Amino acid sequence: MPIRGVLFDVDDTLFDSGSEADSVLAYLRMQGMLDRFPDGAAALGLWRELKERHYARFLNGELTFAAQQRERARELLARIGASAQGGPSDREAAAWFAGYQAHRHASRAPFPDAEPALRALAPGFRLGVVSNSAAGHQRRKLEAIGLLAYFGDRLVCSEQHGAAKPAASIFLAGCAALGLPPHEVAYVGDQYETDALGARRAGLRGFWLDRAGGGSAADAGIGVVHSLEDLRATLATPDPKARLEHERS
Repeated sequence: MPIRGVLFDVDDTLFDSGSEADSVLAYLRMQGMLDRFPDGAAALGLWRELKERHYARFLNGELTFAAQQRERARELLARIGASAQGGPSDREAAAWFAGYQAHRHASRAPFPDAEPALRALAPGFRLGVVSNSAAGHQRRKLEAIGLLAYFGDRLVCSEQHGAAKPAASIFLAGCAALGLPPHEVAYVGDQYETDALGARRAGLRGFWLDRAGGGSAADAGIGVVHSLEDLRATLATPDPKARLEHERS
């Protein structure tokens, strides 16, 4: 069956989060906090540690999306001694993170291949988003980088859905948002296990966006693209796993 719809991951697929490091360092410098670290690498190391740990708590359902942001800020400020004894309040932590977000917003950008690829796909495919995030957050991000119009209200995010990728249900919810059965939908993301394999196991055609190159897809049913601009041509190629299954039947 031909592919009629494409679902996308957002971060590191459409949205270039590579500038995050510069934004973090610049904001810490603005706040007079960067000199509390031995160097920039130490600051980024702590930032990434806190992000990974508290975001995992969000994905596991322990925290809301806003709460994981607040907890990251609270622990950061406490660990560098930038708050009163007893640590920052919820309001202080939330305000600090909001300031960071406002600063970060100014440097948001899509990958250069994102808009051309969506523009090429839009006439013939239904497009949507499935993301391990919060819908409002991703909607604002996509609007800021000029891509929201390609998706409209077809955004499915884990906070509202109640389960995160690679759970099959969130991919199937994305298919429902497109009004298509899973076998007519492709999913594109930068994480092999979470995105490509997760989508494949849910019955979609999974594509791994391997921008760096050099990777290999172990599963014969996973497509690999190195640029989003390769996607339209790749969607026209037969699914090798589906072909094998047809030949065996």
